[in-house]
Amino acid sequence: MTIAVKPEARPTLVLNADFRPLSYYPLSLWSWQDAIKAVFLDRVNIVAEYDIAISSPSFQMALPSVVSLKNYVRPSTTPAFTRFNVFLRDSFECQYCGTNHGELTFDHVIPRSKGGITSWTNVCAACSPCNLKKANKMPKDADMFPRQKPFVPHVEHLHKNGRKSPPNFLHESWMDFLYWDIELEP
Repeated sequence: MTIAVKPEARPTLVLNADFRPLSYYPLSLWSWQDAIKAVFLDRVNIVAEYDIAISSPSFQMALPSVVSLKNYVRPSTTPAFTRFNVFLRDSFECQYCGTNHGELTFDHVIPRSKGGITSWTNVCAACSPCNLKKANKMPKDADMFPRQKPFVPHVEHLHKNGRKSPPNFLHESWMDFLYWDIELEP
């Protein structure tokens, strides 16, 4: 069956050469155009396909749903210090009240005005009301202490937290590759 495909309609799951996703959160996905380009450049192997095809006047090909890189890419062991990764480390929960709904901000546990720095070990997720309440006070002065002391996470920690919140779209052909490394229950 040949249909017109919108670029965002059929993403391709990208696996490393060891058949693990390059990243879990955000999930390593390519647009269908990037996947087709990588196939033609012989950089990937097609592992699974959608039941639709793309075509040109002289060519037709099933759209890849899962590809694996031909060359292994060494995963980073240290995650980037980003706002999103801070929220992911903290499980998208305010570290003061525990709420997990509403807009999150990040809070300097030791305020910058008191010599605090912007780093993994001094920043935590906070809801807006808690952040406003704490303001630029020290934790003891505000009587507000993070539930978990801020720390530098390992990539595995972020992957574990990311698996708790899977993306909205997970094609059935991806499932064998996403969660095979979790512990099975007896």
